Amino acid sequence: MATESSVTLVNHDISVVDYSKIRTNESASDLDSPVHSCNEIISGARSDEDDDIFDEVKMILRKRRAWDHADALSANDLDLLGDDDVLAEDEDEAGCPLPSTPEDTQLIEAEVWEASWKVCHYKNLPKWLQDNDFLHRGHRPPLPSFTACFKSIFRLHTETGNIWTHLLGCVAFIGVAAYFLSRPSVEVQVQEKIIFGAFFAGAIICLGFSFAFHTVSCHSVEIGRLFSKLDYCGIALLIMGSFVPWLYYGFYCHYQPKVIYLSVVSVLGCLSIIVSLWDKFSEPTLRPLRAGVFMSFGLSGVIPAIHYGYMEGWFSQISQTSLGWLALMGLLYISGALLYALRVPERWFPGKFDIWFQSHQLFHILVIAAAFVHYHGISEMAMYRVTVGECRVPHEPITF
Repeated sequence: MATESSVTLVNHDISVVDYSKIRTNESASDLDSPVHSCNEIISGARSDEDDDIFDEVKMILRKRRAWDHADALSANDLDLLGDDDVLAEDEDEAGCPLPSTPEDTQLIEAEVWEASWKVCHYKNLPKWLQDNDFLHRGHRPPLPSFTACFKSIFRLHTETGNIWTHLLGCVAFIGVAAYFLSRPSVEVQVQEKIIFGAFFAGAIICLGFSFAFHTVSCHSVEIGRLFSKLDYCGIALLIMGSFVPWLYYGFYCHYQPKVIYLSVVSVLGCLSIIVSLWDKFSEPTLRPLRAGVFMSFGLSGVIPAIHYGYMEGWFSQISQTSLGWLALMGLLYISGALLYALRVPERWFPGKFDIWFQSHQLFHILVIAAAFVHYHGISEMAMYRVTVGECRVPHEPITF
């Protein structure tokens, strides 16, 4: 029995076509094959104007077949898909994290850096950490964690010597200061403790700030710049603190020049601190300027030294002793500053002093030596004043 029916074929790439009056007396088994059904449908079509569309439909349906095990992906295919996923993740850094992955990337980076890091070459450092191009290897990378920075104290790198020289010097001066200031008033009067305390404070602050700077300078740009300023301010405070006991005992019986010189030193120290707070003051290109500022500040003591020698007599025992220790201290300070400014010896042998005996380490050692020489010199001056007793010259009023 033949009936008329309407069949509609719809495909994503082919428009809808309506076929009518098609025979439908095929058995159900014949219709199981999509290709066979298509052939029957197409052969029953009565219109000739859609031949091109019929051929295209026939071709699409012939290509369709049931899935079998041959269509399964091989292991190589899975590996390729895995590689594509990795590439996609690398290209899209802002992708969603996996459910088991913490979302705080900064915390992850900090934990990784604290766990393990390797020293690197100068050329691989970020620009804000490139300070001395004559030191090639052994530099710390940026460590965005204070814990990692302080743990680096016990690692070997270009800053190891700089850290330990001033750390040990700071501890040594803390011990000396504690011993001196704890003496009973019968041995050391309160006034002497205050005068020596100014020197101890300058030395401890300078060495402490220097130790802190060299420890955390690799933390970040902001932290490095902040502690760099503190380091330079500490140098200015050390010079100021060194002047106080020398001027006090040198002009012990001459009140007017003592007050004038102490006032000038305070003003120069404040100016040095103001210059140290300038952001560009810590740039590597301004290394000679930094050395020049602090050398000029220190050499300003030549004027009161000449005055002191003239007043006490150039050939007197106390004058020769005091000026001798003062000259040795100045020589050590100036030598260290020149080595720092000229970057010697690594300038002559690039890459040979990356870890030990570089210019900054030698500068640190000479600063500590100069501070102890100065401490011995002012101790000798203090003992002389205690032995001589009261001033035989009355305090003259300040006149201008």
